[in-house]
Amino acid sequence: MRIVHVILTNRFAGSERYAIELANAQSASHDVTLILRRTAHRDRPTGYSHKVDPRVKILWVGRWLGRWQARRWIRRLRPDVAHAHLSDGCKALGGLQDLRGTVLRVATLHMRYKPQQHQNLDALVAIAPWQLQEVPSQLRAHTVHINNWTLPYAPSPGARALMRARHGIAEDAWVLGSVGRVEHTKGLDVLLDAFEMAALPGACLVIVGQGAEVEALKQRKVPGVLFVGFAEKPQDWLAAFDVFVSSAREESFGLVMLEAAAAGLPIIATATEGARHLADDVVETIVPVEDPAALAKALRDAFEERPLRRQKDMRKYAVETSVAEIFSFYQRERSVVVKAGA
Repeated sequence: MRIVHVILTNRFAGSERYAIELANAQSASHDVTLILRRTAHRDRPTGYSHKVDPRVKILWVGRWLGRWQARRWIRRLRPDVAHAHLSDGCKALGGLQDLRGTVLRVATLHMRYKPQQHQNLDALVAIAPWQLQEVPSQLRAHTVHINNWTLPYAPSPGARALMRARHGIAEDAWVLGSVGRVEHTKGLDVLLDAFEMAALPGACLVIVGQGAEVEALKQRKVPGVLFVGFAEKPQDWLAAFDVFVSSAREESFGLVMLEAAAAGLPIIATATEGARHLADDVVETIVPVEDPAALAKALRDAFEERPLRRQKDMRKYAVETSVAEIFSFYQRERSVVVKAGA
């Protein structure tokens, strides 16, 4: 198959990881192209194009005319499938009504269904079952739930001791951590409130990531909290943690929770849709959203119990399974699109 992925974002996070890992996996058997904004170039501070497999062709678009340029590339390529990720990519595909009947235009719901992004597309991939309920019935017939996945990213040798020593964290300190965008939806202000309330002697909270709320949270100067910025190898920080915490207000799936689970970490999470979806397999403790007192109690309980890392069964979240299911979905929906256009 000739497959084009479109993701027009400026920095790397979970959705970008999904799109790149999917394109990389598909490139072993298919002709795959990835359309990116130039801000994703590896020479940029927030670039992520270096994570793309050499077998995947990259086409570049500008920051201001990105959607229009992406449409031009897709019209020129006429792939079998064009697969969009996040807002601008979906809107770019939605504007290609002239390709209906020839190109399958599909998007992954990295968050929730939004009519302005998704209603003009042919098919959708939901990453969690709860998303299906929001899709209108006509489009839901062309929507499938396929789990997100995690790849076995091994930490650097001695990462636990190295990361702690590099940032002045005692070797025997109890460290809880969070990884992801530092934005309002991630609820890190609630996590700081809970960490202050919990008052855990000698404990350290590490925030890995960058975003709009970093400076405001730093200004709070909560003792024991360390902001380390973006990490090229977050698995090294996962090796350094004792417990992983997701304090999100919204989380569609929670790819980072899969990564923490693959690292064997105990996980405390707020009751987002994503955390509830993963509760049976990888999330040990769930507390209400935006409830710092409940989160503080969970932190204190973990601090007193000191749960150990354990091997979790991640077979349900194997990339090979999800990639095969996505390809089968492409085949099914493309036959519908071609038949309708005949």
